[in-house]
Amino acid sequence: MIRKEEIEHIGWLARLKLSEEEKELFERQLSSILDYFAVLDELDTTNVEPTYHVIGITDVVRKDEPKESLEQSEVLRNAPKKEKGYIKSPRIL
Repeated sequence: MIRKEEIEHIGWLARLKLSEEEKELFERQLSSILDYFAVLDELDTTNVEPTYHVIGITDVVRKDEPKESLEQSEVLRNAPKKEKGYIKSPRIL
């Protein structure tokens, strides 16, 4: 069970000004949530494998395979501004 002082502290951390009614409401709601977690803690999960993605998502990104890089002239060909063999960018202050 969560105490009123803890609700006030959480409100202070979140920079929220809570009324007395809100403190009582959140105390009941958060206590209910924590009670539910206590029920879940009682479950035997020794033979249950961890689930990271419930629906079995697979990575759709291509494999990272090394290949030849572009020639400098090819890279500079599409650069809007270039100077001494490099891409020239605006100065950032």
